[in-house]
Amino acid sequence: MKKVKIAPSILSADFSCLGKEIKKVEAAGADLLHIDVMDGHFVPNITIGAAVVKSIRKVTALALDVHLMIKDPQKYVDNFVNAGSDMITVHIETISSRNIQVLGKKLKKKNIKLGVSLNPSTPLKKIAGVLKYVDFVLVMSVNPGFGGQKFIPAALPKIRQLKAIFRGEISVDGGVNNTNAAKLIAAGATILASGSYIFGAKDAKQAINSLRKP
Repeated sequence: MKKVKIAPSILSADFSCLGKEIKKVEAAGADLLHIDVMDGHFVPNITIGAAVVKSIRKVTALALDVHLMIKDPQKYVDNFVNAGSDMITVHIETISSRNIQVLGKKLKKKNIKLGVSLNPSTPLKKIAGVLKYVDFVLVMSVNPGFGGQKFIPAALPKIRQLKAIFRGEISVDGGVNNTNAAKLIAAGATILASGSYIFGAKDAKQAINSLRKP
């Protein structure tokens, strides 16, 4: 059984002291950082760009999973790679299977992992043809665009079905907390992205441990 990795989502961090917030979750035992990039087109919100990722890279040795919730992600991947990303996640709703194949080969040469994500309403069959080109799959358990949303239980059967056909890492993002972590892990999730539950906790270490060993 793969070790469960915890990825605090910086969307819920206090951006007035982002470096300090990152150091806090790093010291608390985070395995990687989940960084949501939103463009106001694919999702109804705007967050950060490559410049912020570059700054984050300077303050942490944690792997950076940059989640591109943007239109035409292949146009911007190089910017985020150059900024220091270790993992790039693109949405199947925004990119063709052919472009995922090309991107996968390109990133592999740079030793950067590629992930594909799908929204709650997107069926698993939509990504079936690209699984051999990606290192991990990110299952959205909320509708993307804003932090702090309630977990959508339909993500659980989707994760179970995915585990049966995919050998790579399975990440889940959206409303992840200590009430659903055990179910997600049992279903097959190996990376739990969690924002408000970790950054809003009085004790970040306790929050992270409660997800890893619920």
